[in-house]
Amino acid sequence: MSTTTASRASGPTGSDPDSAPDFTPGFTPGPLGRLGVWVTNHAKLVTGIWVLLIVGLGAFAPQVEQNLSGAGWQADGSESVAARELAQESFGGNASSAIQVVVHSTDGPVTEGPGAEVLAQVTRMLEAEPRIAEVIQPMPGATVSQDGTTAIILAGAGADTNEMVRVATDLKGDLQDLSVEGIQVNPTGSSLLWSDFNEANLEAMLKSELVSWPVTMAILVLAFGALVAAGLPLILTLAGLVASAGSLVLINELVPVSIWAMNFAMMFALALGIDYALFLVVRYRASRMGAGNSARQAVAETMDTAGKAVLLSGATVLISLSAVMLVPSPSFRSMAGGIMLSVVFVLAATLTLLPLVLFKLDHKINKLSLPWVKTGEHRSAKFAAWGERLWKRPVVWGLGALIVLLALAAPIIGLKTAMPSIKVLPEDASARIGYDLVQESFGEGAPGTLQIVMKASDADAATAVLSSDAGIAGAMPAMPAADDSGLVLIQAVPTVDPSDPTLGDTVDRLRTDLPSSALVGGAAVENLDLKTQLDDSTPLVIGVVLVLGFLLLLIALQAPLISLLGTLASLLSTAAAFGVARLVFQEGIGADFFGFESQGFLDAWAPVFFFAMIFAIAMDYTVFLLASAKEHYEHSGDPKDAMVGSLAHSGRVIFAAGAVMVAVFFTFALSGPLPPKEMGIVLGVAVLLDAFLVRLVLLPVMLRLTGKAAWWSPAWLRKVLPTITFSHG
Repeated sequence: MSTTTASRASGPTGSDPDSAPDFTPGFTPGPLGRLGVWVTNHAKLVTGIWVLLIVGLGAFAPQVEQNLSGAGWQADGSESVAARELAQESFGGNASSAIQVVVHSTDGPVTEGPGAEVLAQVTRMLEAEPRIAEVIQPMPGATVSQDGTTAIILAGAGADTNEMVRVATDLKGDLQDLSVEGIQVNPTGSSLLWSDFNEANLEAMLKSELVSWPVTMAILVLAFGALVAAGLPLILTLAGLVASAGSLVLINELVPVSIWAMNFAMMFALALGIDYALFLVVRYRASRMGAGNSARQAVAETMDTAGKAVLLSGATVLISLSAVMLVPSPSFRSMAGGIMLSVVFVLAATLTLLPLVLFKLDHKINKLSLPWVKTGEHRSAKFAAWGERLWKRPVVWGLGALIVLLALAAPIIGLKTAMPSIKVLPEDASARIGYDLVQESFGEGAPGTLQIVMKASDADAATAVLSSDAGIAGAMPAMPAADDSGLVLIQAVPTVDPSDPTLGDTVDRLRTDLPSSALVGGAAVENLDLKTQLDDSTPLVIGVVLVLGFLLLLIALQAPLISLLGTLASLLSTAAAFGVARLVFQEGIGADFFGFESQGFLDAWAPVFFFAMIFAIAMDYTVFLLASAKEHYEHSGDPKDAMVGSLAHSGRVIFAAGAVMVAVFFTFALSGPLPPKEMGIVLGVAVLLDAFLVRLVLLPVMLRLTGKAAWWSPAWLRKVLPTITFSHG
């Protein structure tokens, strides 16, 4: 696009964006600026592409909750997964994903009279389901309680773990409806647990979305000062979400995608989409209504400055989340992939659709504005004054922020993690009721029965080990395989609840003492193996995230010292958030207020996954602030102008974006099962601390104390790195 294109005529404040000169003399757009101009010149093409994407992919979006998988919480390649696969293939589906239907009588033996009829009805219903393998009847001494009031019918897994969760969802209501007076029917087991949890989680997510959207809209109206401008981020985010939801449904046809991928994507895309739109809309209004540039120049200038920061921020988010792919677990990889996909769509919409909308709406974005709002105001006098205050007393403010962060981070030293217990389910969930009945009737460890698969020749030796182990309450006789594999299955009941930490010691001991052909599995053991995998993967993920985050900042800022300080500062808010998480979820402080039952630990998946998410958000704000600081430094070469100017021009946006994110995340803390509460509180606290203490206090103080050194770069490094600038003509 030529910078001297003539126009038809009118001043920059005219209502028609095509009626003013394209660019003022001397202004030359950069690569992203040229993208913005191209978008405005090809409005029909860009609009058509987005309509096709939203309509085409949106047609699949309503199927997302039904089609996405409900399981995948396993450590691929682990011994427990191998044991489950053998149990499913050779023992009629008697694997950890099998469905246990608990039938309990409050009036006499369950195998007689009305109880016998209910058991027969349950059997007929299970046998009619093609995805169920062998249906195993209650066996006295094994799956019939000693008092005869409780019996378990086992529905063998005839499909993979994801499909068995769907089977559980399809059957559980009909099975419970078989209950009659004096006879209670409750299906349970790991497949039911995930079915019930996903159902409760979906309900919680929808409630949270209903609360968060109006709260978000109110904050955005205050931030933008105009109803139309405030609605743009929500429309933009909705477009990205619809496209990503439809994409996940299509991807699920090739590779199983966890339902959690969409749940997290909804929350994360909403928060980031608003951040990105805030940054661009504020910058556009400053150029168009404040500086009086033409609509096209305002778009180009916005894209070259705010757009570049958004692109780098999005790249940082994607890099942070990509590190989670190092965890060899389907659920983690699909969750990270789902969020990354939503970020890609939101980023694409921000850099192509939003500039076009801004160009077309132009002055109309200020419709229905608040009376006191100055729509072209970019520099905030209040945040400039705040910057001056920090410049005068950096040590006092910096030390104060550091003390608060370190005090909140201190409890992280005693943080304990474990895989979720049955307490994550509501008390009225079928899986939890059945779990409690099994525990009352068959012993504390019965819901976590171990499944041990081995060669038939090793059965006697294995039985001897199990009978002598203090952690095993009892073991069933070896069951021969239904095929000619030469394997046997022994089911052993531990002495402790599946969530008891000592179960791990028992499993480790058995794996050492049992014959070499023995594979120890079961739902509880799969959780233990996943926790081990997470514990092993966490340092690697954290290290990769930190290194890649630093490298991206270095490429963006061309300044090693401030890139390093910006990366390390992100660790402070992360550590403080996990310190608060220990107090809330492990110690139970505030449990009554937030409406959950403390498990005595934080879910084991939280550190690795939440770290990546928190770091991604923290670096998001870091890029916004430091990109603005570098822009000012490139203009003036003055460290004070860089520090104060960055706060004056980006502080208000970071403050508003942080408020929106905190509102979005904390709404998830107020409803539903425990894991979404963990997510909401940990991420909400992290954003609260990062946006308001780290980015608006500590990082500016670092810029103040390091001065020109913050922006110094050796000559050899400048030669290696690509040239990236944030200033414009």
